[in-house]
Amino acid sequence: MDLLKTAIDWMLHLDKHLVELVDWAGPWSYVVLFAIVFAETGLVVTPFLPGDSLLFAAGAISALEGSNLAPIPLGLVLFIAAVLGDTVNYWIGGYVGAKVFERDHRFIKREHLAKTQQFYEKYGAKTIVIARFVPIVRTFAPFVAGIGSMRYRTFLFYNVVGGALWVVLFVAAGVFFGNLPVVRKNFTLVILAIIVLSILPIVIEFIKARREKASNEAA
Repeated sequence: MDLLKTAIDWMLHLDKHLVELVDWAGPWSYVVLFAIVFAETGLVVTPFLPGDSLLFAAGAISALEGSNLAPIPLGLVLFIAAVLGDTVNYWIGGYVGAKVFERDHRFIKREHLAKTQQFYEKYGAKTIVIARFVPIVRTFAPFVAGIGSMRYRTFLFYNVVGGALWVVLFVAAGVFFGNLPVVRKNFTLVILAIIVLSILPIVIEFIKARREKASNEAA
């Protein structure tokens, strides 16, 4: 519970915490950000870590005069972290195998796996790209791909494309919009908006699934 509270506080006050972290860590900030993005994408037990909002906030900080971060090195570091994270997650899924679907585990919920499986049934291999922009599914997509029969060459292609799009779009948005006066003044609201927009597809899919289930039960 304390870990969840800390994660929520980090996401809601990401600008303040990240500025403090970058000021404290200096050039080592790249290592810290690499570790966070790698864990969020590469470790199936950490889907709660900030993703989209972290990239946006880091991009905004990199555009500040005198910042310890620079946009291009930041983008490269985060891109490598995102691609390596998905790659590790893919191989973990291949090692664990389909037995993980049989029951809930302490940090892995079958409902998350099932939701990710629905994405694959709907979008196929393109799920690896689409999932980059959907929290939770982003963490489980490479894991499920490793469990399934997706060839690594196919996975790697979509992994690189998805990682590049995800990092470039959010870091660039942070660089260009994150330091506008109106955005800086309402940074917490902007972060909340990013989080809400990110999870909106999951909410919509959940509502549709509930309605379909209710309709089938009534038939």
